[in-house]
Amino acid sequence: MNIQRKYSLPNCTLLLEGLSDATKAAHFQEMRPELSILVNAECYLSGYNQPLVGGREFFESLVRAVSGYAQEFLSSVPNPLAHNTESELVQFQKIHSNRHRLIVHSDVQKSAEAKSNNGKAPIQIDLNSVQLFDLVEAVDQFFADSQTLPELSLELQPVGKGSGLASQAFIKQAVPAGVGVSSLAACAIAFGLIPAPQVRQPEPKPQEQTNSTTQGATATAKDATNPAPSAIPTTSASPIANATPTPDNTTAASATVTDLEALLKTVPEITDASQLRALNRQVYNQINPAWATRSGLNEDLVYRIGVAADGAIVGYKATNKEANQAIEKTPLPKLLYNPAKRGGINNEPIAQFRVVFTPQGVLQVSPWRGYANTPQVIGAKITDANAVKDLNKKLYDTIRQNWGGTPTFSQNLKYRVAVNKDGTIADYEPLNQVAFDYFRETPLPKIFNELYGSNVAPPNTKQPLAHYQVLFQPNGNLEVTPWQGYR
Repeated sequence: MNIQRKYSLPNCTLLLEGLSDATKAAHFQEMRPELSILVNAECYLSGYNQPLVGGREFFESLVRAVSGYAQEFLSSVPNPLAHNTESELVQFQKIHSNRHRLIVHSDVQKSAEAKSNNGKAPIQIDLNSVQLFDLVEAVDQFFADSQTLPELSLELQPVGKGSGLASQAFIKQAVPAGVGVSSLAACAIAFGLIPAPQVRQPEPKPQEQTNSTTQGATATAKDATNPAPSAIPTTSASPIANATPTPDNTTAASATVTDLEALLKTVPEITDASQLRALNRQVYNQINPAWATRSGLNEDLVYRIGVAADGAIVGYKATNKEANQAIEKTPLPKLLYNPAKRGGINNEPIAQFRVVFTPQGVLQVSPWRGYANTPQVIGAKITDANAVKDLNKKLYDTIRQNWGGTPTFSQNLKYRVAVNKDGTIADYEPLNQVAFDYFRETPLPKIFNELYGSNVAPPNTKQPLAHYQVLFQPNGNLEVTPWQGYR
């Protein structure tokens, strides 16, 4: 299932999103689910409009660098964890006593600033000591959460008390600046001013270590001053929390991967254009009729979703702030597949799609990476020339007899319509946006509903079909021609 954990301080918020181990699905209602597979990590810092975003490697490097630098800063004892320029994505530099530079390197993705310079410049953020202490406290809250990445631990080495005493004067100076008591306590505990607590040491999981992959960090255009509404770690079937997960809206994934990119490297990704086109329709046909309330959106809600080969929606992630906050205005939480009924996804191939809920009430679905080539219609086809010609006339007559009224659309509505050997409509697909918007003004949904009980879902048939392009024109004219392929 999709799970979210948030560790929030006045000047820093850590937001982690991931999945739960499929083998623990039976315990979902007995305890707070464990976030064991990290999909995405975001670090919001006050005063900066863009969060730092990355995967497992970025997050692990961040917590190591934060811990190492804070220990060094408070004790004046050098700590290499904070300055490992060869292997760490995240590093710190001390500018002066109240200014600390956070540096994030990335070979995978670039910040907006780096892109504008057409280079690979790292992200650099200057923090004051108050911001640094809140970042330390957020990391400390993560390590105190036994239900989030339990296999991830940090070896803390307390520094000598003599060195620590030198930093107590600075801490006293920092209190009037507004740093929280809990943040100071975390710094003192974690970095040597008082004895450090025992760090949990879970049993190693070799498979997770073997299958982990690297992912860089980047900044995305979100408002860091207003991340997400709740300051309490939450769990949900979506990036927004539902307090109690239920089997009907959970997803599962293999516990041997650590992030979304790793998952896609351990299972095949569906990239065939024809299969993506067919799945695109299945996704649309699931979401569109389930989207009941289409008003009240201020901007596009954009999601990245994963879909199994049978069309089951196995996961999704909000890609903009508004989508994260308004997830309950979409049907996505209700459409996630139920592993208790279908089984886990395990090594099944996965396709990725971009789903957009627009303020105008229009649903948009498209492959996340687009089509690599022109897709083709999948399935057996009727190719006999005489049969294709006869069925063309039957289809025209069927539609013409059922199409009446005055059109309100101003552009041609274009569809692909398929019929079986008897001329019965077996499938139809809108081919342009106006065909999606005005499909109720055509007789297709009515005919389809009378035949199959649904005006959108294609029937489950493997019989050969003849395919045609159908144009409904604003002047009332109708055109039906043999299918020549997608254009």
